[in-house]
Amino acid sequence: MITVKEISRLRKLPLRELAGLALEQKLAGRGSRVSLCSIINAKSGKCSEDCRFCTQSAHYQTDAPIYPLKDRAEVLAAARAAKEAGASRFSLVTSGRGMNRAEIKPIAELVAAIRADVDIKVCASLGILAVNDLRILKQAGVSRYHHNLETSREFFPKVVTTHTFEDRVNTIKACREADLDVCAGGIFGLGESEDDRISMALSLRELKVDSVPLNILIPLPGTPLAEMAPIPAAEVLRSIALYRLINPEVPIRLAGGRETILTDLLGSAFMAGADGMMIGGYLTQRGRAPEDDRRFVAEIQRIWTS
Repeated sequence: MITVKEISRLRKLPLRELAGLALEQKLAGRGSRVSLCSIINAKSGKCSEDCRFCTQSAHYQTDAPIYPLKDRAEVLAAARAAKEAGASRFSLVTSGRGMNRAEIKPIAELVAAIRADVDIKVCASLGILAVNDLRILKQAGVSRYHHNLETSREFFPKVVTTHTFEDRVNTIKACREADLDVCAGGIFGLGESEDDRISMALSLRELKVDSVPLNILIPLPGTPLAEMAPIPAAEVLRSIALYRLINPEVPIRLAGGRETILTDLLGSAFMAGADGMMIGGYLTQRGRAPEDDRRFVAEIQRIWTS
């Protein structure tokens, strides 16, 4: 485990050297594996929370779709499509602060239906939940719960005011108590500093999460961050490399914003330690074609093993 002092040294390295160390760590610790997952926006809009990056917040005027929980047939079709596209995990994502017990029941029924019908691991991202509700999901067949920290503890109040960083940490701890794996990461480009990104990486290490999804802000109309200048791709690549070195044993999974910010540098991100992707789209934003991602994965694995 690298120390804070060692992290300070690494931050001073040129990107090419830092990325080389991160790739060496990835291949030594995790081999040539690439982890693919997919999600469904199972319930959209009218969220009570004021996350400044999110079009689904009821606090902002956006054109995000608004609909209740999708029916079983549509969810099962999406799970089958995810499996066919190459995903090993499929996640049900709902808008809102969290869910009460009555709302958890139909989600649990959907999870059980997916597990019975599709050979794919099921995840869930349902907001802030208590341990007993998480145990219901676990019993239904959820293997991993997704709950991002979003940013550092220090910067969090500038991004969200309707709940706290500690609320998110407590949900992750409740997942552990419910014997669920945890997928938790955040978003780069919210206006945070590199210090903030390192702080979040260290929080994720302290929480011993099982997967780290990294999003890059897409400034969307109607949100308070609509005019935010894009984060430079070089900063994203440096951060990916540092996250690999700070959290060497877990998948570093690229999610929303990878197409718009990294564009032709996606390969560079994987040469800097990333080894996972979310495919098929990101809630209210479309991703690139799954067949393009499958070709990319085959090519990057050939490069890694050549």
